[in-house]
Amino acid sequence: MTVTSAVSAARTILTRLHDVMASRSNAQAKLNTVVDVIGEGLDSEVCSIYLLREGQLELFATRGLAQEAVHVTRLGIGEGLVGTIAENIETLNLAEATAHPDFSYRPETGEDKFHSFAGVPIVRRERSVGVLCVQHVEPRRYEEVEIEALQTVAMVLSELIHSADLIDEEVGALGPQQTGPVRLEGLSLVKGLAAGNAVYHQPRITIEHVMAEDRDAELQRVYLAFDKMREQIDRMASQAEFGVGGEHEEVLETYKMFAYDEGWSRRIIEAIDSGLTAEAAIERVQQRTRMRMRQIDDPLLADRMHDLEDLSNRLLRIVSGQMGTAASQGLRSDTILIARNLGPAELLEYDKRRLKGVVLEEGSLTAHVVIVARAMGIPVLGRVRGLKGALRDGDLLLLDADAATVTIRPNPQMEEAFDARFAKNKQRQAAYAKLRDVEPFTRDGTRIQVMINAGLREDMPGLSLTGADGVGLFRTEFQFLVSATLPARERQTRLYRDVLDAAGDKPVVFRTVDIGGDKVLPYLRHNNGETEENPAMGWRALRVALEREGLLKVQARSLLEAAAGRTLNVMFPMVSEPWEFDAAREVFESQRKYLKGQKKLLPEAIRYGAMLEVPALAETLDLLAPKLSFLSIGTNDLTQFLFAADRSNPKLAERYDWLSVSIMRFLRRVILGVAGHNVDVTVCGEMGGRRLEALALLGLGLRRISITPASVGPIKELVRKVDLNEIGAAMNQWLSSPPPNLREALAAWAQEREIDTD
Repeated sequence: MTVTSAVSAARTILTRLHDVMASRSNAQAKLNTVVDVIGEGLDSEVCSIYLLREGQLELFATRGLAQEAVHVTRLGIGEGLVGTIAENIETLNLAEATAHPDFSYRPETGEDKFHSFAGVPIVRRERSVGVLCVQHVEPRRYEEVEIEALQTVAMVLSELIHSADLIDEEVGALGPQQTGPVRLEGLSLVKGLAAGNAVYHQPRITIEHVMAEDRDAELQRVYLAFDKMREQIDRMASQAEFGVGGEHEEVLETYKMFAYDEGWSRRIIEAIDSGLTAEAAIERVQQRTRMRMRQIDDPLLADRMHDLEDLSNRLLRIVSGQMGTAASQGLRSDTILIARNLGPAELLEYDKRRLKGVVLEEGSLTAHVVIVARAMGIPVLGRVRGLKGALRDGDLLLLDADAATVTIRPNPQMEEAFDARFAKNKQRQAAYAKLRDVEPFTRDGTRIQVMINAGLREDMPGLSLTGADGVGLFRTEFQFLVSATLPARERQTRLYRDVLDAAGDKPVVFRTVDIGGDKVLPYLRHNNGETEENPAMGWRALRVALEREGLLKVQARSLLEAAAGRTLNVMFPMVSEPWEFDAAREVFESQRKYLKGQKKLLPEAIRYGAMLEVPALAETLDLLAPKLSFLSIGTNDLTQFLFAADRSNPKLAERYDWLSVSIMRFLRRVILGVAGHNVDVTVCGEMGGRRLEALALLGLGLRRISITPASVGPIKELVRKVDLNEIGAAMNQWLSSPPPNLREALAAWAQEREIDTD
């Protein structure tokens, strides 16, 4: 089927469905007619509808499969292709159905002669209540417009089956037994402690009418809604009250760009053209966005989808006249905001005096709302499952984003313990603050360099607040992640200069852009956009920069111009072999020669370094060390590569232990491998910010650590209690004759010497 004929077929289907919906036939008769309409419209041999009944997906109507299977064939959620679609609320488009790992053959249906398969979920109130699918004898993938036609029909079916009471009642409401305390875990997005009453950000908007009676009237409604939404966004962006400059401003500009995105608005208008109401059209495009989000592993692209989700919610409220959100109604007390996800503009609508924290069902560390929340000083916990089924509006919540937990309806003992932790946390912070101007010397008089990791302008005050020795890792890729296009050289230069100005006489190590892999940029594609099976070990970081040399050239020139008159410390990520370091350095040197020829002011000195994340590099340190000024060990990627264990996989959590003998021996070998070469060795990452792990690193001979600003005080305090001779001797003994559990042995050693490692 050509695209043109598929578009025509989709419109014909919806026109005929309008008549079906208006008929006085019973629900079963309507469904029987629907499968015929769709099958004929898409020239499909099979069209089937499965509905959720008593926890199973029951074949309710079909054209092409055996009629004897109707109301007989049932599939569990997650079972077969139909069950997989329902469980994941995702679309499947397969040229050969039997090749899919979840394929399940049901002989009573007579489907063995059909090869191609396409299915979409029937969704109501964000849960799957059925599946609509088509099949062909000949293997083929369905056109995008055909899939969209199926998704639109699924919306119409959702209204039909709900009004006919054909599906299970919605599950997940709080039962009477769920009134006691509940503790849920998530991902800490912005650290901090907060207590307050739960307030849902957004009341659910129920779409009552799906099929449009007057297309022109629906278009007029949505045009007016777009205008109003854009006015709101422009007004909020101009009224943001936290500081001048910073990535949060760039985020809001990017968010505004989405609000004016023609592609998004065009898809909504096309959905109205197909016969939907304005509300249904927005919801139709929003469902498509949600399904794409579930299929995207790349956090950057997922975050961009979240922005569109936020804008869709706003547009839907405007066009439906249901404008009320918790922000517009006003917060009456200290509040923990609850949302599936949240856009940056929506967060700005809240009274900052009463908004104490945010808990999200989704969210990621690079989400735009997280950047804004960090700038506002609001703790955020994300990826919390079971929220809606566990709490009611107004429940008291104790948010501990440091420990990545939220406690719902705490009992008095829990409240007391939280208050004590809150008070103790304040005391600790006060004690650490007193160490701001204290240099971290060990008991034997060795000065340890304690630096911070950063990636935003607003991270830089952490230097003066903590008294850190500098920035051991500045991640330059963040401006690439929040930008809709490749950041211009002038914009990059401005950021790097601002960072150096904020650092004053303290060093800043700039890591060149680490993108690719799971941080794919929409404006920087590779392999025709094909998904990588192992993105962490794929086309990323320096591999991208060396292939797209223009990218590295622009960044090199920006860093050189920004560091004029100062020392530039630049580090290359994901170096696997010495030649990669040489090639990257040559890009910088060629740009330095170019700028010199242009009579531009240059850095006084350039110090080049590499990040050791790929274990192979350790085997060639003797070749690389003479060229290095510094070597930074990226423990996060390095450890998962050493163990061949994905650090995000909970099943492998026990294998991902930084205090394993294998990792300790590897790190010691690296440190010894550059000894005598005048190379500064730094550990960058979460490992160095944990007191017990930091103690082990000191014992290995490490003298430089780069960590989060919040960890500087605790690590400074630890350093002042350690005798390097003692811990060095202990580590040597343990690594020569390993104890059953190195972590336990180290903790016991520290406890004997009254060194707190919590």
